[in-house]
Amino acid sequence: MPNPARDCITVVSGLPRSGTSLMMQMLAAGGIPPLMDRLRTPDESNPRGYFEFDPVKRLRTDQSWLEQARGRAVKIIHLLVRELPTDGRFRYRIILMRRAIDEVLASQRAMLERQGKKSADESTLARIYQGQLAELTNWLRTHKDVTSLSIDYGELLKHPDSAVHRIDNFLGDGLDLVAMAKAIDPALYRQRVT
Repeated sequence: MPNPARDCITVVSGLPRSGTSLMMQMLAAGGIPPLMDRLRTPDESNPRGYFEFDPVKRLRTDQSWLEQARGRAVKIIHLLVRELPTDGRFRYRIILMRRAIDEVLASQRAMLERQGKKSADESTLARIYQGQLAELTNWLRTHKDVTSLSIDYGELLKHPDSAVHRIDNFLGDGLDLVAMAKAIDPALYRQRVT
């Protein structure tokens, strides 16, 4: 009998600055090993690290690394999720992080300012991001190899116990819920809409 935890690829996705690194930390604490390479080091924007795996950036042209992701969690930016092959070779459990668009833009602006860069026109970026998320949401509904769960970043930080139970239930039970909840640091919720 197939073991979903071992056979599935757990994907964490969302817009930039939507809490994907936090979710990767939580899953790692809960018992799902992350697929990551530590090439991008922790910084002021993500003091606990980015939990990225560089080959993900080449998903459109190179999918050879996906076999390594079975039974693990991997972070894939929202724009690349639709490049995942849906020909039956892999099954995906996708956790889609959602965050108020104003908070996403504020967090991105703060990160770019730390890097000495300017952000794009935020009203245009908000429209683009919302359109991209709508396309991804439609894609998630139309593939039999894909199950998905949306987690709101603000709600996760306000009600961690409820969120970790939902995540555990979605992923098949058996995660360390106490460790997952402890991975959440409300002090890192720096750009919030009141």
